[in-house]
Formats: sequence, C-alpha cells, structure tokens
Amino acid sequence: MTNLSTVEVPSSPVVPTEGIPPEIISKVEAALPGEIISDTYPYPTKLSTRKYESDKAKLQIELLKMQKWVKEAGQRIVLIFEGRDAAGKGGTIQRFMEHLNPRGAILVALPAPSDRERGQWYFQRYVEHLPTKGEMVFFDRSWYNRAVVEPVMGFCTPAETLRFLRDTVMFEEMLINEGIQIFKFWFSVSREEQLRRVMSRAKDELKQWKVSDVDVRSLPRWDSYTEAKKAMFAATDTKASPWVVVKSDDKKRARLACMRYVLRSVGSENDVESRVAKPDPKLIGPAEKLYAKGEIW
Repeated sequence: MTNLSTVEVPSSPVVPTEGIPPEIISKVEAALPGEIISDTYPYPTKLSTRKYESDKAKLQIELLKMQKWVKEAGQRIVLIFEGRDAAGKGGTIQRFMEHLNPRGAILVALPAPSDRERGQWYFQRYVEHLPTKGEMVFFDRSWYNRAVVEPVMGFCTPAETLRFLRDTVMFEEMLINEGIQIFKFWFSVSREEQLRRVMSRAKDELKQWKVSDVDVRSLPRWDSYTEAKKAMFAATDTKASPWVVVKSDDKKRARLACMRYVLRSVGSENDVESRVAKPDPKLIGPAEKLYAKGEIW
C-alpha cells in the first residue's frame, strides 16, 4: 500500500499531507479505483464509462443545436466554473466544448495578473473577454478568484476581498441588464476525493503539469477555503445571479448534470425538455440545498 505521507513529483514540489486528518489519508489509501469514498456523495460507485459516453454524445448534439440558436439569436452567454483545486472544472468545460465551433465557444483561463493588470480596476481584465452577440464564453475560474483563492493564499488583502464581495453583485447586475446570461457553477468535491486526485496527478508523468504550487499549498487549507466559500455564497448568491452547486466526486455524473442544466435553462428550443432529461437534483441545484457537510453559511 502506498504511503501518502509525502509523494515526490519529478521537477515538482513534494505533495504534503501534513495538516490533513489521518482518517482522510486512510480513506485515500484504501480506496478502490471506481469507488466513491466520500460518505456524503449520494451514489456508492462511479457511473459506468459506457453509460457516460452514450449520454454525453446525445447531450453534445444538443449543445451544437444550442450553439446554432445562440448565434442566430445573437445571444451572449457566460458560464463560470469555480470550485476547489481538482474539483473537475476543466474537464467539464472540455466536454462542453469538445464538438462546439471554437469561433463561438471561447475558453478563458487567465494566468496570474501582470504588474500592469494589478494596477487596473479588478474586473478590467475579465471585461475584455466577455462575449459579443452569438458567443458563449467559458471561464475556467473567473473574477471569483478574489473571493476564494486569493484571500486564502494571501494574494490580496481582506479589504480587497470585502470590496470585491460588495462590487461583484453590482457588476453582475450590469451584465445581466446588458442582456448577458450568466451561469455560475461551483464544483463541490469532498476532501478525500480532492486528495486522491492530486496524488494521482502527482504520480502520473502525463498529468504532473496539473499539480501547481497553489494546488500543493491549498491541500492543508481546507477549512480556510470553506470559510471563504461561505462568505462568497452569502454575498453573491443572489436571485438575479444564483450559484449552482455541482457535486463532483464522480466527474462523469457531474459533467452530464451540468450539460443538462445548461441545455434546459438556456431555452433555445421549445421542445428541448422532451429530449434532455432533468438534471439529477441529488447532484446539481441551488447552493442552499446542496451545500457540503459543514459548509452552510
């Protein structure tokens, strides 16, 4: 059995487990490949690949139809994907965009801000990536960096975070009033599943690039991320721009649920609901109903 006290990553920092509860480490050590190891996830095993691929193909056809409607109707859609490190955000975006026309489906995954950008209005670097008519923009992390990642990792001051939490509600209301439709997804992964994924990436030479310094440093900061998330939800989960939680311990189920949610919410065709099943309410829904254990605000 692998000892998880430390795992050395070639050309990468050591992935520590100091500060992680021993029972979490024990669960990861004993976990079987297809087993769900979180006690709070509604299903005991992961979705079969065969079922996943079949459902995904059908939903991706519907996404193509939706994109055609978005272009013809001149719609502007922003999809924000947030969550802890290794929660499954990037993989979900990849499956959304897999067959879409890249001219109208744009991925935005911004690096750390430059010195010039640090001196700008905080939202400025994001505004330039907002969609024009006929476009969908997928944000792999967004302006909400200032609500969770930055304060937890010490990249901004408490005053800057408080100002952000106040201003972002007005900012999003401006976008909505302009006619932009916003989806805000929070991918909720359990602590044991997050650790298992980071450890798996660290040992895989093809995925080691995914293990960043922030990933490594964030693992012991679970409780700090929880408190930041609670404050973010309390301030920014509004009627006009609500958060939608996606339970993502099973990546396959999370991707399908997210696709179904978007397809049934955009309203591109009157009969789309007859072709796309309702998303599983155990896996996706309002933040106040699907909060993780101990994370209600």
